Amino acid sequence: MRFLVIFPITIIAIIVAISLYLQPHDLDSCNEQVGTTAPCLPVDAIVAVSGGDTNARTDEAIRVYKNGWSKTLIFSGAALDKSGPSNAAVMQARAISQGVPASAILIDELSETTKQNAENTKNIFDAHNIKTIILVTSGYHQKRASLEFNKRAPGVTTYNHPVDTDQDWSFWWWTSPHGWTLAITELFKIVLFYFGVSQ
Repeated sequence: MRFLVIFPITIIAIIVAISLYLQPHDLDSCNEQVGTTAPCLPVDAIVAVSGGDTNARTDEAIRVYKNGWSKTLIFSGAALDKSGPSNAAVMQARAISQGVPASAILIDELSETTKQNAENTKNIFDAHNIKTIILVTSGYHQKRASLEFNKRAPGVTTYNHPVDTDQDWSFWWWTSPHGWTLAITELFKIVLFYFGVSQ
């Protein structure tokens, strides 16, 4: 009888812990509103990295931009299909089609991994004197992405803003094998990060 009580509580605790760990959200306290104190201050740039549901990541970055959090958008990602345009270029075109001025967008078209996203975007930060960013990616990817950005660009303050729901991840991630695969894979990659083997 005791097992029947402890087991579900343990499973729930594990699910909650994984959810909170993988998808930190530094702007939760801001209620979507730009404020006058950190972390609710405007930032120098909003960064979205491609991968997974790239359209959802792009659209969320655009929404944050239109809400006044920054005057600059940065899209990072190489081409999935080498015969076509880079992910960053596709993200840029999507933003322009939604009314974002081309002059407000910077792109990194070389990055194929999260580590490279951070390394190559840092070059953009340095070139444009960017010191604060909002980092947008899928919920399951947010923690690892922030670890990479904090390591590769230590002089830049990164605020996390995960996409709440996309094709791969939602509040109900734990109800599907795919959700567990994503979560476990990310946790494994985070362990590799701490052992100095970034991806």
